[in-house]
Amino acid sequence: MKSLLFISGGYESIPGIELANAMGYCTIVSDGNPKAPGYNFSNYKIIADTYNVDETLKKVKHFHDNIRTVDGVISVAADVPVTVSSIAEMLGLFSVSIESAILSSNKLKMKERFKKHNISTPNFRSINNKLELLKALDSIKGPLILKPIDSRGSRGVLQIDDKTDIEWAFDYSMAFSKANILILEEFIQGPQVSTESLMLGGQLFTVGLSDRNYEFMHKFYPYIIENGGDLPASITENQKNKLNDLLHKAALSLKVKDGVIKGDIVFRGGEPYIIEIATRLSGGYFCTHEIPFSTGIDLVGNAIKLAMGEKVNSENLKPKFSKNISQRYIFPETGRIRKISGMNKLKKNPTVKFFKIYVKPEDVITKHTSHITRGGG
Repeated sequence: MKSLLFISGGYESIPGIELANAMGYCTIVSDGNPKAPGYNFSNYKIIADTYNVDETLKKVKHFHDNIRTVDGVISVAADVPVTVSSIAEMLGLFSVSIESAILSSNKLKMKERFKKHNISTPNFRSINNKLELLKALDSIKGPLILKPIDSRGSRGVLQIDDKTDIEWAFDYSMAFSKANILILEEFIQGPQVSTESLMLGGQLFTVGLSDRNYEFMHKFYPYIIENGGDLPASITENQKNKLNDLLHKAALSLKVKDGVIKGDIVFRGGEPYIIEIATRLSGGYFCTHEIPFSTGIDLVGNAIKLAMGEKVNSENLKPKFSKNISQRYIFPETGRIRKISGMNKLKKNPTVKFFKIYVKPEDVITKHTSHITRGGG
């Protein structure tokens, strides 16, 4: 039995671990949390910080040499492509290159690569200090977005306009950047789409397109918090073709010929612009639930095959049907949770395919500042 290593054992990785078990693989989970929920579904566990590449490499190497051979490595709903690629290189396994993983993890390097290859992306400037931010505010027309080049889950991402306390915004956003670099980016006000694709032999196969929901932009101002999405995306066939062409060029610019490409796209005047892409499977149950429910495509299963070095048949990436799927998140009001009710009602509702509550009674809900403060969905 071959072994597949999952980097991260968070709740959203569990469907992938369960699927790998069902596919007949021995599963290993590596996570920095000794109580990571994914451990309850895997055959083996490794305790290592998923973002600490050196620590993870050392512990995985010891496991591989002394306990069980690792035959593949993957992450589901975890932004750790550099860790995954580094393990793959060390053990001679399939993955995108470390270079590609670094480019997709560093928003500045990514956007500079896009600019070099004439790939449409919102205008941007790199920001290292407050003086640079003040100067950049005069060079890009508003509204604007300020964000760290290396954060995740919308941490440190802010709307910037004439009401913004610029010094506060700089300090707040910079606190979420280990690299101590920010991006000031043009905020294109248009329809946004989340995408999920596989590159196979240099060809792009997009299997998931979802309208991104930002109905709480004013409520959560100045923080940027997405509130779910709707499949299939409400874009025209012509827009879909343009989006796929742009994603394909972006993937090749990052030197990805085989692997997962997750995209955030915005349209202006019918033309797509890449906000950013990632070389990993998405979070928010997009890849594990929404895409299969909407299209019948087992994206995660095919990504697992790819991670194991097995051949993926492109026929398996074609939709079997098209069903409308909506996802929304729960944002409880601030305060202490006294009671959670209605769970049985949700379980009995045939139109509810999946839900997850992240909080429990006596938890204290603070101000919503990023995706990680969601209470469920």
